[in-house]
This record gives sequence, C-alpha cells and structure tokens, in this order.
Amino acid sequence: MALKTVVVLGVTNSQSGWKDFGSKPSGFPLNRINESEKVCKRMRFGGFPGLSACRAIRSVENENTSNRGTKLQQIVDQTENDVSRRLQKDLNSLPRPLSVSDLSAVPDGGSKVRISFKGLPGSYSEDAALKAYPKCETVPCNDFEDAFKAVELWLADKAVLPIENSSGGSIHRNYDLLLRHRLQIVGEVQLDCNLCLLALPGVRAEHLKRVLSHPQALSLSDILLSKLGVSRENVDDTAGAAQYVSSNGLRDAGVVASARAAEIYGLNILAERIQDDFDNVTRYLVLARDPIIPRTNKPFKTSIVFTLDEGPGVLFKALAVFALRDIDLKKIESRPQRKRPLRVVDDSNTGSAKYFDYLFYIDFEASMAEPRAQNALGHLQEFATFLRVLGCYPMDTTP
Repeated sequence: MALKTVVVLGVTNSQSGWKDFGSKPSGFPLNRINESEKVCKRMRFGGFPGLSACRAIRSVENENTSNRGTKLQQIVDQTENDVSRRLQKDLNSLPRPLSVSDLSAVPDGGSKVRISFKGLPGSYSEDAALKAYPKCETVPCNDFEDAFKAVELWLADKAVLPIENSSGGSIHRNYDLLLRHRLQIVGEVQLDCNLCLLALPGVRAEHLKRVLSHPQALSLSDILLSKLGVSRENVDDTAGAAQYVSSNGLRDAGVVASARAAEIYGLNILAERIQDDFDNVTRYLVLARDPIIPRTNKPFKTSIVFTLDEGPGVLFKALAVFALRDIDLKKIESRPQRKRPLRVVDDSNTGSAKYFDYLFYIDFEASMAEPRAQNALGHLQEFATFLRVLGCYPMDTTP
C-alpha cells in the first residue's frame, strides 16, 4: 500500500522525493508504509527532537482507503498543534533579555544580601539595614572601618553606616572613611529613631541609679534622664549596653536603646520616644564595591568630595557651577585634610601665615545621567585641585 502525500508544517513530501525541508536527505522517497521504522529514525520537525511522524504513519497503515484522507488530515492538524505548543514552551524557557531595570543594585526584598554594620544585633544601624533590605543577613562589626573592610574583603555585599543625625549633626569619622576607602555610595536610608528606656523585667524607672548607652543617645535624651536623677555611663553601642545589662543582671542600671534591642536581650521597655527632639532622624549611607547605573526616572542624589586652590572667591565659584544649572545642594560639609591640614600662604621668614586646607563634601540633587550634572562637574574641574564622585544613588524621602 502506498502513501502518496504527507504534509507537515506546510512542507510537502511526495513520491518523487523531498521538497525543500532545509537539510534534504538524498534518496529518501517516502512511498511505502512498511518502511515507517526507517522514517521514524530520520524525520525531525523544525529541529525539535521527539516530534516525529511515527505515530501518524503507523495509524494510517490500518485505515481503509475511503477515509484515509480524512484521518490523515486530522493527524496532520494534531501534529501541527503539538509542534506549535512545544515551540512556544521552548521559547518561553529562554532567558529574557536584560534591560536597565534589571541592573538595579537592590534585589527585590533584599534576599540573600549580606549587610555589614557597626554594633551588635539590635542596634539602630541594623534597623536601618533591615529597612533598606528587609530579608538581608546582617553582619555585626566592631568598628566603622571594620564594616568598610567587610565589604572590601567580600565578607559582606554592602555596608550601612550613619552619616548624620537631625539633632547630633554629622558623623565626621565616616566622612574620613569615605575618602580613605574606595567603596561607592549606592543608596541612603533615613531612619526615624525611637529612643527607649530599657531595664530588666521587674525593675521600675525610679529604681534606676545609672543609665548606659552611646554618648549621643544619652545626650539626645537629656531631659528624661535629668528628671530621673541617674548617672550616665558611656558605651560604644546602644545594643552593646543592652547586652551588658542583661547578661550581668544589673537591676540598678537602665539602657537607652531600640525596641528591637529589648526584644533580643530580654529587657522591658519602661518608656518610648524619650528623646528631647521628638522628630529624631538619622541618615545612613549604603555602600558597595561597585556603583549603580544612574537613572532619571526618580529623584537621584550625587555625593562628591573636592579640594580647591587658595584664592579670592574660589569657594563661591565652586558652588556657582551648581546654581548656574539650577541644581539644588542638599548638604555641604568641610573637613581639614588629614595628611596636609595646614597651607602656607607666605613663604617669607617673617610671620608666615598658615590656613587650614579643607576637603569639601557636597550632596546635590541630580543624577549623573543628566547633562546638567555632567556639565557642572566638568566646570568644577577647571579650578578644583582634586575631585572624586563618591556615588550617585536614589534619594530616600520617607523616614
């Protein structure tokens, strides 16, 4: 019995041989059903293994000649549908081309990101890390510089460090570390700090004779501590103070720390929001080994540091490059250069004058993807003796 024509995916194969199927097997007439086993071994549809016509050919062998055409058409239609579904499935499994939105430095939810910070679990720096990356794994460090080094040595992916407080001002130590290390600023976090008075279970506020905490936390809660008439003891970390009181069972000592510290170290919260200034916000920087891609689809901030030559109006000229381009300056900080703090103005042997030589840190509201920001820095380079971009990153507008 002869099978005259088989149509697959719109390609015709007749008794005279194959009609243009890409790679053409020579000397392979498809004209006898009893050779179907050979056909099964050699036929492929569109390069997808396993999509052969074996089942279709075998089903035709036992059909009557009268309905052979109808059955064959049904089989061909079914085969086309199977191939179409398989092709769609294979295409969907291919990797999706990357876009700019895929190159974000912040994974969804912060999963599997290791964040270094100064202090013990329960510190405000850890609270800031968890705000930025809710599912992150935190890496406690003894010092600010250790948090930098943890990222540089690939022990952590990012570091979160405080840079300024709305009441206490700038943290100059971290400004110096920004210049000493080569990490990039990739984000910022504004944390509304809730200072709490903690003590062991069963201890009341009037039983306290002393309160332990970081010096800044103690100074920010001066009014309440003065009313209690307690002595104040400085420690290096708020969470460290909570751990010390808890582990030593000090029933005459209280702690100024976070609510999470109370939960972690088994202390009771005697009072919340004890800070003198109710709106107490600390700004943290997120640091990484590599910068992120600047964008213009959201508010971005750029941080730079530079030095200037001595001369009349030179600082005014430096700041004017931003004003001329309608760029808002968010913060200006000056620090004496540590390696060359003094500049000799007059080399004469009689009464030579010396002035501090400053580094200027500036945060401005613009993305490096904007031509106005690029032009401003290009203009600044004309009279800056040193200029470095510390990072360009999305602004955090929600404390």
